[in-house]
Amino acid sequence: MTTGLADRCSILVVDDMEENLIAFEAVLGPLHQHLVRARSGEEALKAMLRQDFAVVLLDVRMPDMDGFETTANIKRLDQTKDVPVILVTGTEPGADYAYRGYAVGAADFITKPIDPWVLRTKINVFLDLHRKNRQLALRAHPADTDRIAEITERLAQIELLLRNREEPGTAGLADRIVEVERAVSTLLPGPGGDCR
Repeated sequence: MTTGLADRCSILVVDDMEENLIAFEAVLGPLHQHLVRARSGEEALKAMLRQDFAVVLLDVRMPDMDGFETTANIKRLDQTKDVPVILVTGTEPGADYAYRGYAVGAADFITKPIDPWVLRTKINVFLDLHRKNRQLALRAHPADTDRIAEITERLAQIELLLRNREEPGTAGLADRIVEVERAVSTLLPGPGGDCR
């Protein structure tokens, strides 16, 4: 399945080991989604406060803040509490691991070595759920959709005005406006919106 740029969702992959991050990127690459890396629980929380994620793939064993503690912190914050977390463990999750993971709010577990097909299937379920939740939220507020479309159009106009000026720094500002325009357009249903 080919996914257009406008259809991409963001997935946060958290592991303290570079080789594991590379492996996850290789396995998830065929999904054609936007993958964001974090090397610690703290980096993961910062990333989640900066952008919206459809799902988080989180290693259990990390120094400082492990996967359980990171999940608990994710679930405590209003902005991130609804993002599903899949915990990744190097051992078969026993009853204590499963209990502890589900108690802090994990949605699922996956064990290493990872079966690529199983991981992609699990991730796709959460991507579909994320898309449907966003569509339902927009349908509940049609006036908001009109307002978002108006804001996106105004941002595009501002960007064009900035690009036509020859003053130093306007090109960089125009680039930032484009980023804001893209972020706002993700809230729209259909081809203009992200992760539909």
